[in-house]
Amino acid sequence: MIVTTAGAIPDREIGETLGVVMGSTVRARWFGRDIAAALKQIVGGEIKSYTDMMEAARKQALNRLKEEAAKLGADAVIAVRFTSTQIMTGAAEILAYGTAVRLKGGR
Repeated sequence: MIVTTAGAIPDREIGETLGVVMGSTVRARWFGRDIAAALKQIVGGEIKSYTDMMEAARKQALNRLKEEAAKLGADAVIAVRFTSTQIMTGAAEILAYGTAVRLKGGR
């Protein structure tokens, strides 16, 4: 499955647009991470546990997007974007979305 933030795939022609596909996950902070984060705010620097948590969330959302595209018979997803929204205090949704397409000439 080709996934790109671009609106087209170089040297490939889109044969059919299948529609918008999405993948999301909701992640909550963990109390232990909050303690470490509070200490980092005092001394400065990257809060590695949050970085790792968000990286895992983006990967999961992207994998879910690919699964939805595959269900439609897509070869690729173009114009992929990520967004996040706070659902409640300490929890956020990470959403990946894009346009599923079938390429001319097949897979």
